[in-house]
Amino acid sequence: MYTKVLNIASSSTQSITLYDLQRMVRTTIEGRFMEPLWVSAEISELKVNRSGHCYLNLVEKGESDGAPRAEARAVIWRTAYATLDAAFHRTTGIHLAAGIRVLVRVGVSYHEVYGFSLHIVDIDPSYTLGEVERRRRETIARLKSDGVWDMNRELVMASPTLRIAIISSATAAGYQDFMRELRRCPYRFEVTLFESLMQGDAAEHSVVAALDAIAMREEEFDAVAIIRGGGSTSDLALFDSYIIASHVAQFPLPIISGIGHDKDISIVDMVAHTMCKTPTAVATHFVERVDELMQHLESLTADIRTHAGRIIHEHTLHIYSLHTDVERVARERVNMLLNNIERLESGIKSHVEFLLLTESRRLDNVERTLQNYSLDNILRLGFAVVRCGEAVVAHSHEARVGERIEIELMDGVIGAEVRDITPHV
Repeated sequence: MYTKVLNIASSSTQSITLYDLQRMVRTTIEGRFMEPLWVSAEISELKVNRSGHCYLNLVEKGESDGAPRAEARAVIWRTAYATLDAAFHRTTGIHLAAGIRVLVRVGVSYHEVYGFSLHIVDIDPSYTLGEVERRRRETIARLKSDGVWDMNRELVMASPTLRIAIISSATAAGYQDFMRELRRCPYRFEVTLFESLMQGDAAEHSVVAALDAIAMREEEFDAVAIIRGGGSTSDLALFDSYIIASHVAQFPLPIISGIGHDKDISIVDMVAHTMCKTPTAVATHFVERVDELMQHLESLTADIRTHAGRIIHEHTLHIYSLHTDVERVARERVNMLLNNIERLESGIKSHVEFLLLTESRRLDNVERTLQNYSLDNILRLGFAVVRCGEAVVAHSHEARVGERIEIELMDGVIGAEVRDITPHV
């Protein structure tokens, strides 16, 4: 179809109205695009009004700078929106929303007042599914290339894990479920909430800020839990973010994820130390770790008791055996000694008086010697006894400068203070 083109001279006397110009543009565009086309673009804005019509802004961004290269308004009429969105959700697990790249079949139209627009008649969900997966693979490959993919999983979890930092929304049902599960257990956990947005455009920055705040207080915690309640699959895109996943992978504390998706696994789940499906499962994980430790301690206690009992039993048997041997040997020795005593009895009697006399004399000599070396006699000779507290000071190194000492003489005690010490060379 060809469109008539006016040959307008440069003279100001030959002109057309704006309306005529717009009609010419409309005729040209609609004549050129009589059949719908498949167009790929990103949804930058999406709004469903009360009438049920869905209004979108589509954008094509430059690969190098991300700046818009082209934009267009689009609409999905009420009669088609519910069907298209439901079919899209069944395949991709997400609803149509801003930030999603789509392949749509559009009719091209132009209005004299509202300008250029597209009306969407069909959507290929497999394109979006492939695009999401492509981005995920790129992010995974980048994390592996950075060398951070396994870093958090390689950390050793503290045992027991009782001091927990939580990244969540304070009002989230998932956070309440987490706390409820912890309160049911007999253990005392120390939980600190670092509140964060878990969806929306500002969520990425909010989660990273919470991680940075925890890192500043690293020594106060044993582990970190990132939790949120259930939600749409589109919310999961936050946890496929390279920025968040990179922070999680390199975090100095073990991170346990409980994002709340039973079927889908986010990249944050992949790089985290431990992945749990729900916030309640995260709490259960911490409780079970303490349970395992307590069971291990109980097992060790039982093993110690068993081992100690076995040792005691073995030693008891050994002692009984020794007792029997001792009794036997003692009887033999006693019998032998009795025989010897009988043989020696007569000889002993003859020597007893001599030995008694000898010992009596020796004791007399010892008594005289002890009297000569008694403390009173020693003091009478001019010697003194030096004491520090209750202890007798016999050597110079046993005293300290500045200490109080007592010097006992024959007729009294002198109190003194050690001024200096000069040992003999």
